[in-house]
Amino acid sequence: MTTRKPRRRPSIHMIDVEADALAELAVSVEKRMPDVAALLTDEISRATIHTAAAMPRDIVTMSSRVDFIDEANGAARSIQLVYPHDADIAAGRISILTPIGAGLIGLRRGQSISWPDRDGRERALSVVDVSQPAKAAS
Repeated sequence: MTTRKPRRRPSIHMIDVEADALAELAVSVEKRMPDVAALLTDEISRATIHTAAAMPRDIVTMSSRVDFIDEANGAARSIQLVYPHDADIAAGRISILTPIGAGLIGLRRGQSISWPDRDGRERALSVVDVSQPAKAAS
């Protein structure tokens, strides 16, 4: 049986201030988490950067709620992508410093990415839906 894996990673998009914050975060954890830091840095370097106002709403950004399918086992999951200090796996808040978090950032609804899991095995993550947090009233 032949499995089909995407050879190229899909185009991704990031908000300028989030890309800066994530780059700083990756540098700060480089010694403790070299693999995730490298993956995140690579994603930032290949992303198309936008201002927050210009970012399409169907792109996974920080604080987004993301529904995705792990194609390795068919499991559908719904998570919120957060910074490490807000992570709570039981509440569905996944840190950007996890392989799944680093893999989902910047993807658009309908995109898939082949991404390494914690054990280094490639698995496809497919984004089903993206929703943004409600904006606070000024």
